[in-house]
Amino acid sequence: MYLHLKKLFPETENLDLLKHQQVTRLDLLNALNLLVGELKTTSKEEQPKKWLKSSEVKALLRISPGTLQNLRINGTLTYTKIGGIIFYSYEEILKVMEQNKVNRNTNE
Repeated sequence: MYLHLKKLFPETENLDLLKHQQVTRLDLLNALNLLVGELKTTSKEEQPKKWLKSSEVKALLRISPGTLQNLRINGTLTYTKIGGIIFYSYEEILKVMEQNKVNRNTNE
């Protein structure tokens, strides 16, 4: 527990010194704000978006716009188009990646 506190509050490096210090309401509010911020960051990292735009898919897979277009045209990646915006299912992208996994012991 103390390691987590030290990460959030570097000033708590020497906890013995803090035993005799008074904690104010402002101290508690600051601590609460830091914890809430950390929880928001953690929850965003753990739960990817369900639908990704083309720019997000290109960044995720590190591919060019032309490659993404080819994956759409040849049916490798399914998509949904609403207005002029194309969306890709994150789950579908993971499935495609798993289905196309190459065993390094087999010849390509």
